[in-house]
Amino acid sequence: MTMNNFPKLHNATWPGLVGKGPDSEPVIPFDTLLSMTAAAEVNGVKFDGIDVGLLEPHFNLDDPDEPKKLADKVAKHNLKVGSLVAPIWAGSAMGTADQRKTFVEMVRKSCEFGQKLKELGVRDYGIVRIDSAAGVSDWAKDPLANSKLIAQTFQEAADVAAGFGERLAAEGEICWGGMHSWKHMVELLEMTDRKNVGFQADMSHTFLYTMGYNAPEHRILPADADLKDREVIKAALKTVTDALRPWTIDFHVAQNDGSVFGSGSHDKTGRHCQATDPNGLLDIAHDAGYWLRDGDGNLTKVMTHICWDGCMFPNAVMEKQQTWNDILAAMVKVREAHGW
Repeated sequence: MTMNNFPKLHNATWPGLVGKGPDSEPVIPFDTLLSMTAAAEVNGVKFDGIDVGLLEPHFNLDDPDEPKKLADKVAKHNLKVGSLVAPIWAGSAMGTADQRKTFVEMVRKSCEFGQKLKELGVRDYGIVRIDSAAGVSDWAKDPLANSKLIAQTFQEAADVAAGFGERLAAEGEICWGGMHSWKHMVELLEMTDRKNVGFQADMSHTFLYTMGYNAPEHRILPADADLKDREVIKAALKTVTDALRPWTIDFHVAQNDGSVFGSGSHDKTGRHCQATDPNGLLDIAHDAGYWLRDGDGNLTKVMTHICWDGCMFPNAVMEKQQTWNDILAAMVKVREAHGW
């Protein structure tokens, strides 16, 4: 059997940070996450790379030596870097003039970091991830004006990113104002209207779009739906992916059980389940196809790499090597089903 080479399989480092910290469990060091990613192996297949959250305490964007340090570390493990998460929460796309300026500045720093990684030979593909860095209840005070403001900030950030040859991907989640439903997300992308701005689809977060958390009027799955009925779930997934697939430029493989969760200071959002969770409602390998194939079932080949996202797992789970082997096994199945 010929093995598919694409999309490349990446793990993420931000689950060691998100929902961790002083009000939760300790942050997991970057080096620990990197070595566990490098050690994962399934039938001779290993991860090709990592996607990186450019967040403290893992990274200091004001230290000019950071890109070289990262490049050396990943090269030593024979890995590549793909997509980067910009620390835009230092500002807000919907905030004051100063907050919006900070947002754009964080995108600039992240793009500069990404460009250095390209020059160092460890990053050949991937996007820079953003969101609105604004709450749903604040957005709801004046939906149209607030979406216009977010779009304006995204446009400014896009113009900065274009100067570095970077694309920005907005990750839709139920916790981000103006991005908290699939319809609002499409509207925001249309309003932003920049060639180098697209959507980052996460299988867990986009599944919650179908359930209408924070935007009941946009619910797709009936409130009384039998969640054990795969046909009902498949129909809902088809609706949401048909709407957002044309915008999708970055993709996270994940599992979800239909519930929401937040830990530490992180607002409630999609519960990422382990790859093998018996309560998971997604058929990972099958349902990834809604994003990686077009409406007629043809491979889109838009994503050079795909990444696993599993935020807010307890440290005890994340510090087990088996967790990462299980994740890699799920990713391999996705590539076997929808790769090339």
